[in-house]
Amino acid sequence: MQSFTHASRSTAYALAAIALWALLASLGLALRHVPPFLLTGIALLVGSSLAWPFVLRQPGLWRVSSKALGLGVYGLFGFHFLLFIALRHAPPVQANLVNYLWPLLMVVLAPLFLPNTHLTAIHLIAVCVGFTGAAAAIMGSSGTERALFNGLPWGYLPAAGSAFIWASYSLTCKRWALAGQAFPSAAVGLFALVSGLLALLCHWTLEAPTPLSAQDWGLLLLMGLGPLGAAFFLWDAALKHGDAQRIGIWSYLTPLLSTALLMLVSGQPLTWAIAGAAALIVGAAVLATRA
Repeated sequence: MQSFTHASRSTAYALAAIALWALLASLGLALRHVPPFLLTGIALLVGSSLAWPFVLRQPGLWRVSSKALGLGVYGLFGFHFLLFIALRHAPPVQANLVNYLWPLLMVVLAPLFLPNTHLTAIHLIAVCVGFTGAAAAIMGSSGTERALFNGLPWGYLPAAGSAFIWASYSLTCKRWALAGQAFPSAAVGLFALVSGLLALLCHWTLEAPTPLSAQDWGLLLLMGLGPLGAAFFLWDAALKHGDAQRIGIWSYLTPLLSTALLMLVSGQPLTWAIAGAAALIVGAAVLATRA
């Protein structure tokens, strides 16, 4: 009964994080006029505030190693900055689908991170199917046939990079948890704080000042408290206390929910190429997990 309770709690954490992440691409698209460093910095600082009440009571929660801090900045800052860059320089739906190859990458890269994990022929088939889906998503955009001969839009490269960063970050957190070296979940707030300050420094150095409207601040607050805030803490708790394979299965809901919402807010019609790409990516991820 106790193990069932832990499994149910972990699944609930994962589903809550997935629901929040489904909002991320749409919010990023609505704030596309905000420079990416400024956007990332403000939202991460807002997200870090969720940990402040716990840290004020227990300051030791933020006493983590430089190695753990580096991992946190790599995951939180690197992933979201590359995603926002991709949404600005590639068709948003297609870039979002490429980014959401990270559930598949978690399965494929698991043998490199986790003990007693192996890559089978089914995993390799799943990789081919998943990247076929990514190619279908790219070719589903208007004018892509011509772009294929002139070079693919470079915006897809940061989308693929963000997928790799989140997969490797998640697997490393799980490896540390299995080895008894896990950091407190409240430390995610420190990761967000440092990443946010770093992003604002980059904005001050590299980007032009940009005035923000009241609506912009409202959307940034929503992004910080949700996809760039609470979702991090929920995901960390789910990985540490639950079965990674079960959590991985649930995470494949993320691209479907996110893409459906993004198409709704962007007014982009559903095409057979995009629908097929979503089916291929999710199907490949499920196949890899069942291997």
